[in-house]
Amino acid sequence: MSLQSTDPIADLLTRIRNAVMVGKNEIRVPSSKLKVTVAKELKKAKYLSEVKIESAKPRDILVITINPIGENANITEITRLSKPGRRVYVGASEIPRVKNGRGIVLVSTSKGVLPGHEAIKQRLGGELLLKVY
Repeated sequence: MSLQSTDPIADLLTRIRNAVMVGKNEIRVPSSKLKVTVAKELKKAKYLSEVKIESAKPRDILVITINPIGENANITEITRLSKPGRRVYVGASEIPRVKNGRGIVLVSTSKGVLPGHEAIKQRLGGELLLKVY
């Protein structure tokens, strides 16, 4: 069995989604720059409780605390929008709103991974990564 995933972001989101459904409060995934960036943006938007990186061989481990023990998760639904087989690119004016602004969409722009509202403010388009609410 290989540690390599075809779509690492989809793997991260699936692990988060599964942990929320069974009531786990922490997950551990192999780390990458994009996964760390996505996790930190979700923490900044208050969907995740804590994001840490542990050093390990052959690669670092990303430790994500979804919610504190005894509390419910803030994530109701988390979905990958752009997939390896079908990439979804949008301009700044086409970035969707999620649940009338109650959710966020993450966009990979030339200035890095940004929440949708921030990308609109900076007038940047890019690849739609995921939506969460």
